[in-house]
Amino acid sequence: MFDVLQPQGWPRPKGYSNGIAANGKMVFTAGVIGWNQQEVFEHTNFIGQLRQILLSTKAILAEAGAGPEHIVRMTWYVCDRKEYTSQLAEIGKVWRDVMGRVFPCMTCVQATALMEDAARIEIETTAVVPE
Repeated sequence: MFDVLQPQGWPRPKGYSNGIAANGKMVFTAGVIGWNQQEVFEHTNFIGQLRQILLSTKAILAEAGAGPEHIVRMTWYVCDRKEYTSQLAEIGKVWRDVMGRVFPCMTCVQATALMEDAARIEIETTAVVPE
């Protein structure tokens, strides 16, 4: 479906890919935050919101016939870099539980604030479904 771009001699990144080349129908999500389908935050903590974001992202992608295996790129916006880095093991577990062993290109940016005051993290996703 796609080719992972791993330059010769570069160390393999952990939990993401340096680059991906893909052909097919492109699917994009808006920035997804950690509230449920009724726009209610069930979790105030980072990990709870991340799990909800990943579940919501899967639901959005499914509307286009896509799944986690089609994700090629994600941009994560976090309110607190230290909150993110202190929970990498838990993040990895939630990721594997919800998305499986999928390693798209990823960028993580610390934002001073997100549009919803209760949001701890927001994620945009790009997927490519083979034609």
